Amino acid sequence: MSHPYTLTLSCQELPGIVKAVSSFLFEHDCDIVEHQQFDDTARGQLFLRTAFVCAEDTDAERLAAAFRTVADAFGMTYQVTRDQPQRVLVMVSKLGHCLNDLIFRWRAGSLGAELVAVVSNHEDLRSMAEAAGLPFFHVSLTAATKREAEERLLELVDGYRADLVVLARYMQVLSEETCTALKGRAINIHHSFLPGFKGAKPYHQAFDRGVKLVGATAHYVTSDLDEGPIIEQEVIRIDHTYDPRALATVGQDAEALALSRAVRWHSERRVLLNGHSTVVFR
Repeated sequence: MSHPYTLTLSCQELPGIVKAVSSFLFEHDCDIVEHQQFDDTARGQLFLRTAFVCAEDTDAERLAAAFRTVADAFGMTYQVTRDQPQRVLVMVSKLGHCLNDLIFRWRAGSLGAELVAVVSNHEDLRSMAEAAGLPFFHVSLTAATKREAEERLLELVDGYRADLVVLARYMQVLSEETCTALKGRAINIHHSFLPGFKGAKPYHQAFDRGVKLVGATAHYVTSDLDEGPIIEQEVIRIDHTYDPRALATVGQDAEALALSRAVRWHSERRVLLNGHSTVVFR
């Protein structure tokens, strides 16, 4: 029986990196099954993802410790992980299209992650979550209770051992403290009309302006609202025949597609941060 692992790393471009990585894996009786790298010549950085299997069930932390010698020689930032589904806690408000899509893909086995709970500031999507066998938590949130609500959220993240938090059209802004606590493990989705069409009824605003493209952006959550490193974007071409309702329907399709891809790629350790952007090994 083979046991799967993934090595991801970034460092300055230097000769001999791939040889050092492959030699290390060979010496530890590991077999490479997928290898991808990106040389960012503009920044002089190299990004690498190598999936491999070991004949013996080896602790990932032990492999990571053994790899330290190679990493130090090249100044690498790296991670070795045992391949297993990421545990995902989903946050929602009233719109259910993204949650419904995540549930469908999770049940179909194509999400690459395991949904473990749903948290919402409204009761609207309780039946959808519970029909899928997911525990649903209503955490009421007002300006006066924001701190307590976010403390409860972080308790649930810890309690369910969530590796990733997905804001699937959660219509509240997380505090800077919560964004910091979830850094690198929280993904948000929003329509790509921002920053052009802010506020209420963005699809009505887009209709009035005669837009020709509808899109959505999935990105990591940061304290800078909707400005985190982008993981995936989806765009759909439309024309003058689309009224605001049709625009919203197309937009929801784009949101669901972009979000599910971002969740899967993150869960499969295919996303590496590159400053304020990302490298995504699809």
